[in-house]
Amino acid sequence: MRLKFILLSFSFILVLSACSKEKEETQPKNQSEQKVNVHQVVAQEAIQVNSYTYIRVKEGDKEYWMAGTTMDVKKGETLYYTTAMEMKKFESKELNRTFDSIFFVDNIGKVPPANVQEGIQATPQRPTIEKENITVAPAAGGITIAQLFSNTGGYSNKTVLIKGKVVKINTGIMGKNWAHIQDGTSSGNNFDLTVTTNDLVNVGDVVAFEGKISLNKDFGYGYSYQVLLEDAKLKK
Repeated sequence: MRLKFILLSFSFILVLSACSKEKEETQPKNQSEQKVNVHQVVAQEAIQVNSYTYIRVKEGDKEYWMAGTTMDVKKGETLYYTTAMEMKKFESKELNRTFDSIFFVDNIGKVPPANVQEGIQATPQRPTIEKENITVAPAAGGITIAQLFSNTGGYSNKTVLIKGKVVKINTGIMGKNWAHIQDGTSSGNNFDLTVTTNDLVNVGDVVAFEGKISLNKDFGYGYSYQVLLEDAKLKK
């Protein structure tokens, strides 16, 4: 989803909590190893907006709202997902509506997850971001993604300027938009930077963001960020 699916997608994107309203009595020491059930739901209603599909679903005798990456959903179709993030009193400006409760799902699909059947325990997986074949020149006075990841400690809590191409965007998650940007550079396996911002951007936009670098942000359930550009602003 644009964490999307997501975020919390999402990216972006982006931060998840267990979709089940009943908390487990015990939590594993390693959140990334937490086990969750595959959920099977039936669509009752779907509303399409610019970057999301809002779906009212029924799971057993429970009915609730979900939101995921834009997809074609018809009433009566069966959908599957493993994990989701619940948002209370979520306001959708596009719908001019506030949901008492809604679950943001990044991995919803019309077939069960690979190698997983309904009811079998599965390990939640973060959405995969592919490296794009692009070259984006750094902004004047800015740094590249490779420079950032090559010296994360040196940039911690510092304000930086980074220019890149938006490859994924999740809007309105925890009151912010979550973007993934790439500039074609990399340090090891790090080629993608997650950005939180109140500015609106679209996938494919080449933009320059200025914000503060935060390290080791952990939102639980295996969703942590080694490096995050927070509260960034678009720079012309």
